[in-house]
Amino acid sequence: MKITFLGATRTVTGSNFLVEGAGKKFLVDCGMWQGKAEQEMENSEAFEFNPSEIDFMLLTHAHIDHSGRIPKLYNEGYRNKVYAQKATCDLCALMLPDSGHIQETEAEWKNKKRKRKGEKPIEPIYTAEDAARCLEIFEPVEYDQIIEITPEIHVRFNDAGHMLGSSIIEVWVKEGDKETKTVFTGDIGNNDIPLLSPPTMIEDTDFLVMESTYGSRLHMRNDEKAQIFLDVVSETLDNGGTVVIPSFAVGRTQEILYEINNLKDEHSGDEEFRRKYKTLMKAPVYVDSPLAISATEVFRENTELFDEETKAEILRGDNPLEFPGLKFTKTADESKALNEDPTPSIIISASGMCDVGRIKHHLKHNLWNPKSTILFVGYQAPGTLGYNIVNGAKTVKIFGEEIAVNARIEYIEGYSGHADQELLMNCIYSYIKKPKHIFLVHGEPESQDILGDKIETETGIGVTIPEFGETYELNEEIVMTHKIERKVNPTIKSEILQRLEKLKGEIKDMEVYVHQDLQDDNLRDEDIFRINEKIKDLEKQILNVIEG
Repeated sequence: MKITFLGATRTVTGSNFLVEGAGKKFLVDCGMWQGKAEQEMENSEAFEFNPSEIDFMLLTHAHIDHSGRIPKLYNEGYRNKVYAQKATCDLCALMLPDSGHIQETEAEWKNKKRKRKGEKPIEPIYTAEDAARCLEIFEPVEYDQIIEITPEIHVRFNDAGHMLGSSIIEVWVKEGDKETKTVFTGDIGNNDIPLLSPPTMIEDTDFLVMESTYGSRLHMRNDEKAQIFLDVVSETLDNGGTVVIPSFAVGRTQEILYEINNLKDEHSGDEEFRRKYKTLMKAPVYVDSPLAISATEVFRENTELFDEETKAEILRGDNPLEFPGLKFTKTADESKALNEDPTPSIIISASGMCDVGRIKHHLKHNLWNPKSTILFVGYQAPGTLGYNIVNGAKTVKIFGEEIAVNARIEYIEGYSGHADQELLMNCIYSYIKKPKHIFLVHGEPESQDILGDKIETETGIGVTIPEFGETYELNEEIVMTHKIERKVNPTIKSEILQRLEKLKGEIKDMEVYVHQDLQDDNLRDEDIFRINEKIKDLEKQILNVIEG
């Protein structure tokens, strides 16, 4: 049995693994590259395999970085089954056409510029119609059932607790007298994600392919993040400002709605808490994302997947996805009207990393306003607009216009849908029969290196952090048998040089801004510490490039 790692290698997007065993070839995930421009360009490139030779596919969950190239796979001739948990199929029916619409919109925008330059137009990677057609090959399955794909290959989907329908997939492959079991974690959820059950702990495997997004960090616990959320929101509303929450349309938006609804049950005897909660409840809460609105309906239709506490609330008649003041804005005109209304409010809008969608309009109208707050509640990939804002950018460009970042910027990491280092280690400790070897995927290099060292030191299990295109034979000795060399698009080379020139100017600007900040007598010690840590982080990244 062999695995070729074709995505989510030393990065957190583009999950795609090619598995060969028992005379079959199959994929685990087929996700889009997101974030950095040079990565996103990979989405239009040819697959490193022949789609017509793939016998079936296993999909861990619906997020686009795991599912987003399935329509492209379909367009290139793949017609076999995509096995996924039922709720994942339901969500893909929304998310993939939405992704296709985004591809069409971006292609249209790029072609306007190309036309002015006299260049040939480009085609979208796929259209919304293409995405809708590919849904015919999806095969819904339930959790906890062993499914026979062929007499030699069996699989089981287990609840990963990351988002509705997310799965940890066990795969058994029998070749001759030898049966090999491999577990693909997909994305492992936090233990305390609202609505969802905790991740399933698997008891045995030969090999483990595990995500490592937060392999170097610990999350804030649930009770802290709820209090911080209330403090930030109430202070902003008291100040007459708007709270803008860039949120992933599927999963995170529903968790935020749950959190807002549940705050009423905490600290009921605390007068200051009651005042803040009353402030929150008086403000309108807008969900401004057609996809999030539809996804919320899918959540309501799959309540059997909720955790026991949430099920009990629903039986008592308290739907955690409904409360007074909650409003859904479906049309573009309704969305625009939000930025013309001076009433302090909460706007939850996609995309979570701020790169596409209605959120960019809300940022354009609120980033400059010191009364407003931009509240981040999810991972921000390097290269995205959200990443730049979280990491202290003084100005950002939105729709070609330079916008000053004067708003309050907050990031509550505890809302992450990913397991932290402690839970990732607990997943490994839970195995009664420990894996012979672990492959770490879906993580930035620092997170993977720190987690890999910890695993080897504390468990004695060997760890491999694959590079793109590496093929490994799964035997007693793990051996890399082959490596695909990636083709570098010539346009990427010129883009690198352009980025380098731009970076020089940005570093000069940063020097001016830092000097200005340090001369501010009102600067707090924690602000100075934060500036120092960001510069240290930048220094480390520059050294990594030089030494790389």
